[in-house]
Formats: sequence, structure tokens, C-alpha cells
Amino acid sequence: MLARALLPRRTTVRGVPVADLGLVAALLLVQTGLALSLSPQDGRTPGLFGWLLLLGMAFVLLFRRAHPWLTAIAVIGMAGPYHGLDYVHTAAVPAGLVALFSLAVAGPPIRTFGTLGVVLGIMSSVMLGAGSAHDLAEMLRGSGWLVAVVLVGEAVRIHRNYVAAIVERAERAERTREQEAARRVAEERLRIARDLHDLLAHSITLIGVQTSVAAHILVADPERLDRDAVAKSLDGIADTCRDARAELRTTLEVLRASDRGGEHVNGSGPLPGLSGIPDLVRAARGAGARVELAVRLGTDADGERAPGGPDGADARPAQPVAEPPPAVGAAIYRIVQEALTNAVRHAGPTVGVRVTVCRTRQAFPDGEGSGDGSDDGSGDGSGAPAGDADGHCDAVRLTVLDDGAPSPPPSLPVAGAADPAPEHDHPPGFGIVGMRERARSVGGTLDAAPRTDGPGFAVTAVLPLSATHPDAGVPATTKGSP
Repeated sequence: MLARALLPRRTTVRGVPVADLGLVAALLLVQTGLALSLSPQDGRTPGLFGWLLLLGMAFVLLFRRAHPWLTAIAVIGMAGPYHGLDYVHTAAVPAGLVALFSLAVAGPPIRTFGTLGVVLGIMSSVMLGAGSAHDLAEMLRGSGWLVAVVLVGEAVRIHRNYVAAIVERAERAERTREQEAARRVAEERLRIARDLHDLLAHSITLIGVQTSVAAHILVADPERLDRDAVAKSLDGIADTCRDARAELRTTLEVLRASDRGGEHVNGSGPLPGLSGIPDLVRAARGAGARVELAVRLGTDADGERAPGGPDGADARPAQPVAEPPPAVGAAIYRIVQEALTNAVRHAGPTVGVRVTVCRTRQAFPDGEGSGDGSDDGSGDGSGAPAGDADGHCDAVRLTVLDDGAPSPPPSLPVAGAADPAPEHDHPPGFGIVGMRERARSVGGTLDAAPRTDGPGFAVTAVLPLSATHPDAGVPATTKGSP
């Protein structure tokens, strides 16, 4: 890391810094020179015991970084008898200065100045006992050196703490940037996974159902083969493939546009929104499902319900219709797409489904709710939108109900033939999780559970029209589906 460059690097020999080895060697030379040059005016020439004490005071400095307190105590303990035997006093001073400096650098200040006070007290008692003016001057000079060394050590300690704080902040900022980048990558991967799951799962499910219907017609009664029904199923497969290819191309263009600053590659338009729901209904009807669609988003709360049979109208929402924000519209589209896919996949191709999109007033809680999707606002959502004084705001309520019980499809003329069996034993998927994530991405709530009023499954989502969630106001052209 760049921050590590601010810290000094040390070379060691068997765990001991080379700088400390050089310091001890230099200190021994200085002690020897002082002991020999200042004798006898500064004291007696050290004997064997005196030389051992000088050597010991220099040797223990090898541990000054790991154990500064014990090193200072050891140096003071050996300096006492050395000065008491009246050996050359100046020769022992350098080791004491280094020990006090190391103690001051390591801190804490209370311990450092406490040790300094003890040393000054011992020095004062010894020097004042001699009673000469020369000894008093030497005491003042020595005390000044000790205080100066301790103050320099404190300055070094403060500077090192300051540098360490800078390094810590730099490393924390670097970790935060890395975590933010990882979070954005994870969110983008999740968004791509949701888009591909919704697109491919829906298309592949419809293709599988239509293929099963065609195969069923071919083998049910060859003598009464309805070629028109087979052709209709194959045409439905072709249409589904074309729609899937077009939507996949649009999805990939949006992903590429996000890497190029948000510009479209060929300007083919945004991902589907509320206006694309009738196409989903027609595709599900083409697979044999009985789908009803009711959209009521206008100010007069009127809408048009599509007929229930596969030959019904286009189920286009009646006017006037207040188009929701692009992100909300894309979320509605994807939730309907996944709900229809699950209904056809788990309940069979002839399942009855009712899709209702209406306007409502809803209070959205802060944080996550219980996920019941009711009007009290408790849901599996987060990112509460801004509302009026009572906490309510305009919202879209989406309900997808299936009856869970397949019935004979009116479009299959083969008498006495069984319907293609619905798929049952599936490994757990990500459909419901993806729907909840989409609802949360625009500040809404979603509940998916078996119906309590009869057989079947119910998906209920409430999405705010004026969401304040970060993803809510981003158009699908630049953000993709939420």
C-alpha cells in the first residue's frame, strides 16, 4: 500500500535491528574513549567490574525497542554502583541518555517523566552529598542533558503517532474505496443476474410449455391431428424466441451503455415498462394460460379489463393512464413477468391468472418490514419514500393471483387428451428473491405467498410513485431494470 511507504523499514539480524547493533558498537567505543581520556580528573579508571558494568549498560540497549521500561531500569541499576565506585562518571552518561530517550519514545509520558524524576532525585542526593560547587554545577549540567533528551524523545513519539494516524487514515480510506468498489461490482452483478433471470426464465418457460403442447398434440391422436394447433404452438415458440432475442439485445445494449457513460449503442430505446405488460399477457395466453389484466392508474380510477380467454383483446390499459417513473415501470414489468413465469411453470400451462395494477395511497416504513405487502406498509422493503403529513404517498399496487388449478385449454381441440403435466419438483430458485429485490430497489414492498382464500399463489407489490430511494428515479435507459 502507498500508506506503508510512510513507515520506516528496518533490517534485522536474528530479530535485532542493525541500527541497534551499530548503536551498541558505537556506544562501547565512546564509553571506552571517555573512561580512558577523562581519568583521573572525572573519576577513577574503571577496573574489571567497572568495565563489566559499562559493557552491561551498552548490551541491554539491544532490547530498548521491545522492552524500553526494563532496559531503563537495568541501565539505572548498573549506573548506581558504577558511580558509587567513583569510576569515570561521564563514561556511563551516554547509555543512560539512550535508555531515557528510548523510554520517552515508547511512552507513556507519565512513566517517562516518573523515571526521569527518580533519576534526578538519585543524582541530586549523590551530588549534594559531596557539597562542592563543582559537583553542583555538574549536577545542573547533567540534569539539563537528561531533561533535553527526554523532551526530544517526547517530540519523536508525538511525531510518530502523528505519522501512524496519517497511515491509518490512508489505509482506512483505501479499504473503504475497495469495499465500495466491491459493493458496486456485487450490485451490478446482481442486477445483471436479475435481468437475465427474468428474461431467460420467462422465455424458456414459455418455450418449454409451447413445445410440450405441440408434442402433446402430435402424439395424443395422430388420426385427428390438428395441424393448425401444432402450427400455432410452433409460431408461439418462434415469437417467444424473437421477443427474447430482442429484449436480450436491448439488455446488453443498456449494459454496454453503462460502461460508455450512459449513451445507447444504437438508440434502440429503454427496457420494457408498464406498456410492455400486455405483451407478457399475450405471450402467456399463447402458451395456454387464462390471463386477465386490469390497469387502473388514471385520475378517474377507471381501467379496462381484458377478457379472460386466450382470444381476447390486447388488454391495453384504458386512458387516461399516469405512466409511473421509468424505474418503477420497469420493476412492475419484471415482477409481472416473473409472476406469470412462476404461475405457468408451477401450476401448469392452462392456469388462470389475474393481473391487477391500480393506484393507491400507502405509508412506507423506514427500514425493512414484515413483507406482508398490506396497506399498513409493512413489507420486505426499504428506503421509505417521501409522503404527506400522515406519512402516506401515491403508490402503485400490483397484484398477481393464480388459481393453481389447471383446466382444459379451450384452444386444444383434441378430445380426451390429458394436459401436459406441470413441473413440480424444482430446485429452489431466485425468482421470489429477485422480485423482492426489485421492489426494494424503488423503495417498495412485496409479498409472495400461497393464497388464503383458496388454491393458488398470490404476489402483491406496492411501489411508490414518488420514491426517494437512490435507484427509484434512474431511467431504465441508463440504469437498466432495478
